[in-house]
Amino acid sequence: MSSTTTEPMSPREPAPSNSSMSSRSGTQHLPGPTFLRVLNSEVIKFRSLLSTLILLASTAVVMVGFGALSAWGTGQFADAATRDPQAAARMAAQGGDLAVSVPTSGIAFAQLILGSLGVLLMSSEFTTGMARSTFAAVPRRLPAFAAKLVVVMVTSFVVTAVSTWVAGLVAVPILDNYGLQLDPGSSQSVKLLLVNSVYVAAVAAIGMALGTLIRNSAGGIMSLVGIFFVAPIAFQLIPGDFFKEARKYLPGNTVDPLTATEHVPDTLEAWEAALVLGAWVVVPLLLAAVLLKRRDV
Repeated sequence: MSSTTTEPMSPREPAPSNSSMSSRSGTQHLPGPTFLRVLNSEVIKFRSLLSTLILLASTAVVMVGFGALSAWGTGQFADAATRDPQAAARMAAQGGDLAVSVPTSGIAFAQLILGSLGVLLMSSEFTTGMARSTFAAVPRRLPAFAAKLVVVMVTSFVVTAVSTWVAGLVAVPILDNYGLQLDPGSSQSVKLLLVNSVYVAAVAAIGMALGTLIRNSAGGIMSLVGIFFVAPIAFQLIPGDFFKEARKYLPGNTVDPLTATEHVPDTLEAWEAALVLGAWVVVPLLLAAVLLKRRDV
């Protein structure tokens, strides 16, 4: 008869934790993409596209070209006013310094180009299928949306400000030939430069919101054109006090109250115009951010 010996049972060892397993296997849990990393990737993507560079260069050329053309036209108008009493009366009726607004004469075209750039920045993500890769890398989506917004607004502001300043330098010698003075460093010139640059950046933000909401480049650009070009004309042609009053609250009509030296009758106050423009930017962006989180890619 054989005897068997049993060893005392040892207490059960605790299961290895995830951290110990990962340390044993030599792997580490890397943090998700930070906003600065996402912003850097969007900057690289933005500057690597040839179409983006073409649109930015077109904005600068249009701004400087229209500044030179406007300087020549203003000089011709001032020269005619010295010989024609009717032209002199029209010039006096316009009031103010005509030369100071010459560098910003191309803003209407700059807002169209850079606003369209804002549309394309988001709509192209969906039309090309890049949105799947973008939001797979940034699953929360909002950091990518915010990074694109920062890129397009900062770029639009800088390009508009630099183009306006160069347009002013080009316009100075042209206006001198007609005896008109333009000081790009005056307080009014600086105010026009800053306000118009902020305005174009706001238009680019609105364009990006439209591109996110509509997800179609043509539809987003046409909506942008409708808001900033078609609606003001339509509201002016349609009779009635309602449309006359509503026209003041269109985003394209907020620049003049913000840059006027004195309040112009039948326009918003400067602080009212700032609030209206801010609302036109914030409301579409919030709606676009909410739908971006809820929609499928």
